[in-house]
Amino acid sequence: MNKHFEDTRYYLKRAGQTAKEGIGEELEPLRERFESLTGGEEEPEPSRVEKLRADLADLQERAEGEAKEAIGKAREKLGKGKGETSD
Repeated sequence: MNKHFEDTRYYLKRAGQTAKEGIGEELEPLRERFESLTGGEEEPEPSRVEKLRADLADLQERAEGEAKEAIGKAREKLGKGKGETSD
């Protein structure tokens, strides 16, 4: 890519970022006033994806617990089996 185009792209990106920050600063007092009049921000309800992630985390925890329990039972059985053969 031509050096001039690279420079132009860089400066356009920076101009966009600076404009976004400036607009945010200008609108901040309005946002604060709006929140004070409406009672602040409400907590949004979890989205479907967030609910699925929470369900998957619960399932993972349950599966890990069941796996540890199964491993413990298997170790007990193996331990008992060794004790019977060595007597």
